[in-house]
Amino acid sequence: MTLSRETGAYTLSRPDPDDLAVAIWLLITAAMIFVMALIGAITRLTESGLSIMEWAPVAGILPPFSANEWERVFALYRQIPEYSEFNQGMTLEEFKTIYWWEYIHRLWGRLIGVFFLGGYLWLYFKGKIRRDLLPHLLAMFVLGGLQGVLGWIMVASGFAERTDVSQYRLVAHLLAALVIYAYVVWVAAGLLRPHPRPSADPRWRALKGRLAVFGILVLITIASGGFVAGLDAGFIYNTFPTMDGVWVPADYAEIEPFYLNLFENIATVQFNHRLLAILTLVLALLLWAWGRRLSLAPEATAALDLVACATVIQVALGILTLILVVPIWIAVLHQAGALALLTAVIWALRQLPSAGEAET
Repeated sequence: MTLSRETGAYTLSRPDPDDLAVAIWLLITAAMIFVMALIGAITRLTESGLSIMEWAPVAGILPPFSANEWERVFALYRQIPEYSEFNQGMTLEEFKTIYWWEYIHRLWGRLIGVFFLGGYLWLYFKGKIRRDLLPHLLAMFVLGGLQGVLGWIMVASGFAERTDVSQYRLVAHLLAALVIYAYVVWVAAGLLRPHPRPSADPRWRALKGRLAVFGILVLITIASGGFVAGLDAGFIYNTFPTMDGVWVPADYAEIEPFYLNLFENIATVQFNHRLLAILTLVLALLLWAWGRRLSLAPEATAALDLVACATVIQVALGILTLILVVPIWIAVLHQAGALALLTAVIWALRQLPSAGEAET
């Protein structure tokens, strides 16, 4: 896609066919990462993440087929604290249920890698990938591989003394996934709309900067939700807007030193996530109202509408997840809403031109 002038007016041409092919490949990759995040949420919510005790990137592609192999992997699971403290007496059939979720999670990660590498090779030898994209694509591939290693490091944290994975490693794994997802979507969106139409109103520059800050707030809010998930903090204080009748829980700062409350105190973690979610909602609506007053291109205005709508829906899903005491499918929709909101922010940022483009 290029920006051209015709009779003094800006018009947008159609995307370059090669760029379009690369963008479609990247968007499919992003969709697969999106699904991966949802499978990961289900794996977490069903307490399935510790069911596979072995790190086997190649051999692990195949699940157990024989009764002996099932008994072997089940015996490994029975050695960890999660089994002895919470799942004592679990049958093999019950174990298979949690095993399959973790297996699907790992298999889907491998499929993303195969699809990304296969698509890259095909597009490269067809001559469709621009040279300036190569460093970005290499970075994506390396980050994807490191994410797999980080996933194993996270899982391994629950094998010895803990009955679940470390909330710190869980959040690190989540943030890494979000960074990779955002990176892929950003590059794909740039290929689809490399030169958004400039606005006649100079205040759009401030809007774009504040929208970028809003995107950082969205990431921080999602990370705080990771701590809620990691500590099972959604299973207490299941009222809204107050927390069991009070605005600030009495046990908000019961851990010393204070900073540990931000990451290890269940009440603090839930309160902070609520606060960040409300702040995100307020800022989204303020940005939307401000954007409506500016002379933006129609697609930029529509993108801001999308950000506002995604924020409202996401906060509503979060409240539902809380007051219904974390039903799995509502919680999974809440995870999907977080990714949808992040996608909307990236797309909106791509609709606003850079300073150089506006001055063309």
